[in-house]
Amino acid sequence: MPAAVVVLGTGAAWAGLATVGPAWTAFVLAALAVPLVAADLRHRRLPDVLTLPAYPLFVAVAPDPAKALAAAAVFAGAHLAVHLLAPRAMGAGDVKLAGALGAALGSAGWLALPAAAVLAAVVTTVLAATRRWPDGVPHGPGLLAAATTLVLIRPG
Repeated sequence: MPAAVVVLGTGAAWAGLATVGPAWTAFVLAALAVPLVAADLRHRRLPDVLTLPAYPLFVAVAPDPAKALAAAAVFAGAHLAVHLLAPRAMGAGDVKLAGALGAALGSAGWLALPAAAVLAAVVTTVLAATRRWPDGVPHGPGLLAAATTLVLIRPG
């Protein structure tokens, strides 16, 4: 995906978020989501250069940093278990991204974690149904869509 599309997509996401006035967590999600989705759809990779710095960013903007760290551990742990049981079903990049997104989801409440897992699975299923993915269906777009949605609606 051309860099201009990523820049414009991120700008559009920020502009949309500014109209609803969410917390900083949503702005960080928007900044990371567009390039991560583009990379995962195109290359089936979630680059460490984007996923790893997300951890301290989400903890820094979290209203409760301890809860963010705990939620990161829970969400990453669940995804790590899936990765270990079925490595072809979920890549290591998805696990790293899940941990960072868990920190973001912690600001939306504990119910956001299982809800995000279900929503991400639905988005991934839709992606799988839309075309053939010879190198595996990307799960990052589902994780990012679910996390962004739940951070914005804050289910509790």
